[in-house]
Amino acid sequence: MNTPRSRRIQANGLSHHVLEWGSPAPDKESVLLVHGFMDAAATWDLVAPLLAAQGRHVVAMDMRGFGDGARIAAGGYYHFADYIFDVADLVEGLGEQAPLHLVGHSMGGTIATMFAGAFPEKVAKLALLEGLGPPDNTPDAAPDRMRTWIEGVRKTKAATPKPLVDEEDAFKRLALNHRTVPVDLLRTRIPWLTTNGEQGLLWKADPLHRTISPVPFFAAVYKSFAARITCPVLAVSGGPEGFHPADEEERLSAFRSVSRVDFPGAGHMIHWTRAHELSEVLADFFTN
Repeated sequence: MNTPRSRRIQANGLSHHVLEWGSPAPDKESVLLVHGFMDAAATWDLVAPLLAAQGRHVVAMDMRGFGDGARIAAGGYYHFADYIFDVADLVEGLGEQAPLHLVGHSMGGTIATMFAGAFPEKVAKLALLEGLGPPDNTPDAAPDRMRTWIEGVRKTKAATPKPLVDEEDAFKRLALNHRTVPVDLLRTRIPWLTTNGEQGLLWKADPLHRTISPVPFFAAVYKSFAARITCPVLAVSGGPEGFHPADEEERLSAFRSVSRVDFPGAGHMIHWTRAHELSEVLADFFTN
C-alpha cells in the first residue's frame, strides 16, 4: 500500500504522470492530490498511503513541467489555465463515475479552487492546504509583468541549465526555503525533486517555471471561482509560520461552506511536517 503504482494518462494533449495508491472501485471514494509550486506528486508519499489504507483510491499527479510530468513543446509555456485543463481531462481519463475529493497544496490549492468552481458537480469535498492563492495584484501590474515574462523566457531558453554540485547542495537550497521542515525529513525529499542527467544533478522542474507568469493573479477572480463551488471546503493552515495573504479572510468568505483547521508550527509544507495528523483531518472531512 505504501508503494504507489506509476502510470501515464493522456490529458489535454500531453502524457501526464500519475501515482496511485489503492485501486479504483465503484464503492470506493477517490481522492486527487494536486501539489504546489516546485513540488511533485511523489512528495505526497507521507499522506497518500494513510488515506488509501482506509479504503480510498488516491491519485497524485505531476503537474506539467514538475517532477516526472509532461513537458511543453518548443514555443509553449506553462500558462496557469493549462493546469486546470489538465486536471479536468485527468479526471475524465481516470473514469471516475462519482464526484471525487480534491486536495490542493499551495499553487495546487489555486488550481483545485478554479477547477471546483468551473466544474462544481465533479467535486464532493475540497481541501485547501495553504492554498488560497498568492498576493493580489492590480491591473496596472500587467504591462510590466508581460515585459518581465518575455525577457525572462528569452534568458532561460538561451541559458544552459546549471547543475547542482551534489545532493548536499540541493539540501542546502531546500533548507533555505523550508525552515520548518525537519532536516532528516527534508533530505528524503531530494530524490523526488532532482534528477541525474548528462549535465549532472538538476532540479526536476522545468527551468521555465523560474520565470514570472505574464498574467497577474487577481484575488477578485479567485473569489469568483470560490463563490461557484457548491461542495464543503476545508482550509488548512500551517500556523503563523505558513503563508497567509493579506486578504485571507475575504477569500475564505467567498466560499459557501468552509471550515478551518490550523496546525501551529507546521509551516507551509503541512503534508511533509504533519502528515499523520493531516491525514486524520482529511479522512474525517471526507467521511463526515
